[in-house]
Amino acid sequence: MTLDCTVAITGMNAKPDNPGPGLAVARCLREAAEFKGRIIGFGYDALDPGLYLNAYCDAGYLLPYPSSGDELFIETLKKIQDEKKIDVLIPCLDAELPGMIRLQPLLDELGIKVFLPTQEQLRFRNKDRLTELAKHAGLECPETKSLTNSGFFHDCQDKGWPYPFMVKGLFYDAAAVYNPQHAVDVFRRIAADWGFPVLIQKLVKGEEYNLTAVGDGEGNMLGAVMMKKMAVTDKGKAWCGVSIDDKTLFTASANLIKAINWRGPLEVEVIRDRNGHYQLIEINPRFPAWTYLSAGVGRNLPVALLKLALGQEPPAFPETKSGVMFIRYAHEQIVSIHDFEEVIMNGGHDLTPHIQTNI
Repeated sequence: MTLDCTVAITGMNAKPDNPGPGLAVARCLREAAEFKGRIIGFGYDALDPGLYLNAYCDAGYLLPYPSSGDELFIETLKKIQDEKKIDVLIPCLDAELPGMIRLQPLLDELGIKVFLPTQEQLRFRNKDRLTELAKHAGLECPETKSLTNSGFFHDCQDKGWPYPFMVKGLFYDAAAVYNPQHAVDVFRRIAADWGFPVLIQKLVKGEEYNLTAVGDGEGNMLGAVMMKKMAVTDKGKAWCGVSIDDKTLFTASANLIKAINWRGPLEVEVIRDRNGHYQLIEINPRFPAWTYLSAGVGRNLPVALLKLALGQEPPAFPETKSGVMFIRYAHEQIVSIHDFEEVIMNGGHDLTPHIQTNI
C-alpha cells in the first residue's frame, strides 16, 4: 500500500559525535519504495542540518524548546499545520515525549496522528528504574543511584563508588568521570541541561549490543534489529556497527515490551561483560541515531511505525540479516545564507525538490 501522507520528524540535529535520530528516520522513509509523501523536518536550532537537507526533507521548521511550555508549542504547531497539513508526527528526542503525550488530545484535534507510549509506560522505563526493568528482562544491571547534590563526588570512593563511573541525565546525555572535579563539572552541566535528578551508574566493561524495535501497545515486539558496536565516538555513540542475531538480547527485549505493553519505538542497550553476563544499561523511548541500519537489513522500522500511526497493519518483516555494517561519516551541506535567514527570521522554509532514490 502506498504511503502518500505528510510526516513531521523531530531530532534534526546532527553533531558528528552525538547525532539525533531524526535524519536517520527521514532517510528510512524517503528511501522506502512505498513512501510517496512529504517530510517536514523539525529542529530546535537554526544550525540543525536536517532543516536544510532536501535529500530527506521537503521543508524545515523550528520548534520552541520543550521547556518553553505547552502553549507556545501548540501555537507554533498550529501555524505550521495550517500551511503544511501534517498527517503524522514522529518525535525522536526523549525530552519531547512527556509533552507530546500530554498534548495528544490537542494533536488529534489538529488532525496530527502519533504513535506514543502512555505517561505511565514512559515513567516505567525511566533510567532511575533500571533495576526493576532488568528484573522484567531477566538481566543483571550495574548499580545506579540518583543524585541531587554534587557533594557526593568528593568522598564517593569511601561509599563504594570508586572512579571511573558514569554520570547520566534523566532524559539524555552521559559521560564517564574520573575524579571529583571532573564529576562535579559533568554533574553541573547535565543538571543544567536536563534537570534533576542526575544519575550515576557503575562502569561495566565488555561488548555493547543494542536493539531497536517497535512495540505495538499490546505486548508485542515488532521488527527487532540488533547490532554490536564496532567503533564509538568520545561520547560512546556508535560510529560503526554490525547487525547481529543475539537470542539473549532478543528475549530480554521482548520480555520488557510485554511487561509494560510498550507502544512506539524504543532502543535497548546492554553490555555483555567479561564474565559473559548481560547487563542492562538503559532503555531509550525512541528510535536511535543508527535507525538506518533497519532499512539496510530489510526491516524498515520507521515505515512500520508510520503504518501503525495511520491505523494500518505493520509490514511482514523478513528474517533478520547478520553481518550488515554501517559506518557513519560527517557530511558538509551547502546552504544559502537566504535559507538560513528564512529559518532565523520566519521559523522555517520550503526546500528545493529532491530526487527520489528508492531502495
